[in-house]
Amino acid sequence: MKDQQGSNRISSGVIAAVSAAVVAVGGGVAWFTTQSSNPPTPSNPSGRIEPAQPSTRQPANEQTPNVYWLRSNNKNLTLVPQPIKVASIRPNQPLEAAFQSLLAGPTEGTDSTTIPKGTKLLGLKAENDEVHVNLSEDFTSGGGSTSMMGRVGQVVYTATTLNPKAKVYIDVNGKPLDVLGGEGVELQQPLTREQFQEDYPL
Repeated sequence: MKDQQGSNRISSGVIAAVSAAVVAVGGGVAWFTTQSSNPPTPSNPSGRIEPAQPSTRQPANEQTPNVYWLRSNNKNLTLVPQPIKVASIRPNQPLEAAFQSLLAGPTEGTDSTTIPKGTKLLGLKAENDEVHVNLSEDFTSGGGSTSMMGRVGQVVYTATTLNPKAKVYIDVNGKPLDVLGGEGVELQQPLTREQFQEDYPL
């Protein structure tokens, strides 16, 4: 009887031990499977936060268009460039920034402008060697023929700062500007730098 009880105890102990081993092995397999499907995250010694995925936003390209002012040279006027730095994302952004500076007027020095205050940029588009500039009606107000030619020169040269060979079309309130000012200065559009120098000397 004692031997039978002893064997029963042994059998129970063996079963318990085997069960514990099975549980341990099963747990180890489960842990290994979990670790295999989830590889460890690499350490980041620099401490910087890395983006989860590459950014789709394009970096800004810095360009330096020129804004053209007028400078008195004896009895004549000369167009002089002032470079401005523009961090651009959109294609027409550098020219738009140049025109906003042009219409705001010079901030220092002896350079001047004959573009009337209050003139606004209503639109600008540059493509296929053409630049279309749409200005508010204020652009046509005040001044004699020299003033008119000066402001046209400022617009033409600023518009072609990134492409000196481009053709410039000037609109006022969306309509082509054919005659400028009370003195009736006629403009033959499109305008180029070369044409301006020949036909509209300052």
